[in-house]
Amino acid sequence: MSERLVIIGGVAAGMSAATKARRLNRNMDIIVYEKSGYVSYGACGFPYYIKGEIPRIEDVIVRTPQQFAQQGIQAHVCHEVLAIDPTEQTVRVRNLETGKEFTDQWDKLILTTGGAAVRPPVPGLDLPGIFTLRTVEDAVAIRRWLEQERPARGVIVGGGYIGMEMAEALAVHGLQVSIVEMLPQVMPNMDPDMATYVLQELNHQGVDVHLDRRVEAFAGNGRVREVIAGGEQFPADVVIFSVGARPNNALAQQAGIALGPIGAVAVDDHQRTNLPYIWAAGDVAEARHLVTGKPTYIPLGTTANKQGRVAGTNAAGGEATFKGIVGTAAVKVFDLHVARTGLSEKEARVEGFEVETATITSSSRAHYMPEHPPLHVKLVFEPGSRRLLGAQMVGQEGVAKRIDVIAAALHAGWTTYELAELDLSYAPPFAPVWDPILVAANVANR
Repeated sequence: MSERLVIIGGVAAGMSAATKARRLNRNMDIIVYEKSGYVSYGACGFPYYIKGEIPRIEDVIVRTPQQFAQQGIQAHVCHEVLAIDPTEQTVRVRNLETGKEFTDQWDKLILTTGGAAVRPPVPGLDLPGIFTLRTVEDAVAIRRWLEQERPARGVIVGGGYIGMEMAEALAVHGLQVSIVEMLPQVMPNMDPDMATYVLQELNHQGVDVHLDRRVEAFAGNGRVREVIAGGEQFPADVVIFSVGARPNNALAQQAGIALGPIGAVAVDDHQRTNLPYIWAAGDVAEARHLVTGKPTYIPLGTTANKQGRVAGTNAAGGEATFKGIVGTAAVKVFDLHVARTGLSEKEARVEGFEVETATITSSSRAHYMPEHPPLHVKLVFEPGSRRLLGAQMVGQEGVAKRIDVIAAALHAGWTTYELAELDLSYAPPFAPVWDPILVAANVANR
């Protein structure tokens, strides 16, 4: 009799696990249960679909359940797993379209329930016109609201990645956009000196940014009309509520699966949980930070795909490990490109590191080129050993791929000395003879 692998969650981690398990084990029965109506989609493309740059929602969907069926993977959408019984090795499932509940048996189980948008108990949060952005259904609903309701004023609650991308998406639709952020800066995972460039770009693009404003309530008659924050009232015809994500860990807790110190499912380097025959991957699971050596929670699609691949390999009888992450991420804020990797200065100090920084402004191309926009680089490192701890970059071009160089150096445990010795490419249209990375490293080494 074939082994039966059940995967709970069918997005990045879940479908990566399913496809890898199928490649390794042609005889295994593989069943995926996904609560939403879609599997295998690129959630990072949602703001660009809402903006209209991506014309159809189908363009962000990688594969359908029918396509997975051709591989021998049964992907059931609109099916919510209600409970896991690790002793009997069963799951209880509800078909959300029919309401019917049933029990399914498993030999191996992979938990990829993802993350959930943080929704604090703010009065009026359920008013029509207030949206979070996690699923295909969310993206479709936001774009439909913009096209049908023709709102004039949009308020984004939260100044993180999604908030930055949605500011541009709303502005393209002709809205007057405001950002309300409870912290004293936008982009909370950047250092304040680097986040200042982002704030300048938002102001330049006509976005009203209100810092140190905690949302107290939403008001409206039948639909949202204003956001009340910090004692002020901000008119709103549409609200994007984006104050962060948390691990969707309810099923894990119910089943007795151990959680780590940050509330995500605790896993080892094989993505194994504390219970036999159960793995976890993606936004529900923690990851090891390679700079600190500690568990961390940085929910990104890149990590989810890699962890899912490892979990699928091991559940299918193979052997694979996931070493960890350094938290590399990039975001486009109108005409500005912003990226970070490793630890920020403030994060490094919280972790107990002795910290020095080198911050420079250089050019993304040779200075004599007609266009050579500035590129700001900040390196974070230990003063004695000169070990790299992290970096942040802000500019109009060449940011995302340069941050990858620092990410590779962090994976290798390099110092600023080794970074300064890199043989990086040079051609006037792409980079100056002294690349901004090398300039920053040389400043750090003085």
